[in-house]
Amino acid sequence: MSSSCIEEVGLQDNQWFRIVNDLLSKAGVAINGPSPADLQIKNPDFYKRVLQEGSLGLGESYMDGWWDCERLDLFFTQALKAGLEDQLPTHFKDTLRVIGARIFNFQNRKRAWIVGKEHYDLGNDLFSRMLDDSMQYSCGYWKNADNLADAQRDKLRLVCEKLQLAPGMTLLDIGCGWGGLAQFAAREYGVSVTGVTVSAEQQKLAQARCQGLDVTILLQDYRELNASFDRIVSVGMFEHVGPKNYATYFDVVNRNLKPDGIFLLHTIGSRKTDNNVDPWINKYIFPNGCLPSIRHIANASAPYFVMEDWHNFGADYDKTLMAWHARFMEAWPELAANYSERFKRMFSYYLNACAGAFRARDLQLWQVVFSRGIENGLRVAR
Repeated sequence: MSSSCIEEVGLQDNQWFRIVNDLLSKAGVAINGPSPADLQIKNPDFYKRVLQEGSLGLGESYMDGWWDCERLDLFFTQALKAGLEDQLPTHFKDTLRVIGARIFNFQNRKRAWIVGKEHYDLGNDLFSRMLDDSMQYSCGYWKNADNLADAQRDKLRLVCEKLQLAPGMTLLDIGCGWGGLAQFAAREYGVSVTGVTVSAEQQKLAQARCQGLDVTILLQDYRELNASFDRIVSVGMFEHVGPKNYATYFDVVNRNLKPDGIFLLHTIGSRKTDNNVDPWINKYIFPNGCLPSIRHIANASAPYFVMEDWHNFGADYDKTLMAWHARFMEAWPELAANYSERFKRMFSYYLNACAGAFRARDLQLWQVVFSRGIENGLRVAR
């Protein structure tokens, strides 16, 4: 039976079970089996809910305790490698959301603040325990590292070297997070940094972190920027821009970058040129987010810049996310007083699902370096 017909047909419980079981078997996943990737079902309504609601039903039923899995990361790796996400039905509300994203600008100036309030303002207690000491909420660089702190420090060094920072330069950090990169660049490279964020909690911590350094942290939308900088960097922010704003985003970068400047874009990416949003992630983790494709970035940047370098180290995000999950679980006894058990399941699901997606190479992590055409080319660090 095709998945498109599932919502229209009344099925018996054993038929819902059989359809789900057949789907999972394609990924080598069993129901109530002994493997760490197998699903342990606690509520028999799970099968119907997942087939009727797709990704949203799968995630919400986990949050509700309807099923468990010893290794969620393995489950998602196997499921995505087998292409199961393309075989689940698309819920009608998801279809409306995709159509709406094509018509409306869900990342306009007013709505751009939503992700700051709903995700990044969750609590500095949570992020300070889950992340490394520099509070980097983006992929680490594990080429020579064997732990999270070194991977994030190497990522910061890689970014600064690619930008060819030198004392006295000015650097704009679009989406500066908790100020880790701004602090590193100002302290290690002697540059003057201006960071912008839409999260009030990030701004407070970033200002405290960078006290005494030549760093300014602004609480504002990137579209309001109008200055002149030697270098511009954006790490883990482009995922919140949205296809309808990509042209505007690169226009802002062009407007604020000096003629001989360099711009580095660090972003998660998708192989598909579409409105790349998972409905569960959109509802519970990153509202109004959307993953760009190579074509999105190429088309939006072409009027302004030469693409000097494209570096994909998406496989490193698997290690980063699993390190975050280990730290999150280790810190949970301290966090439990401020967050519910349902939140714990939600956040664990998010970290493991994303790790599985990167391990399956379903998602990518790109660092792209742009200039306006540097004479004799640009030798980019690795």
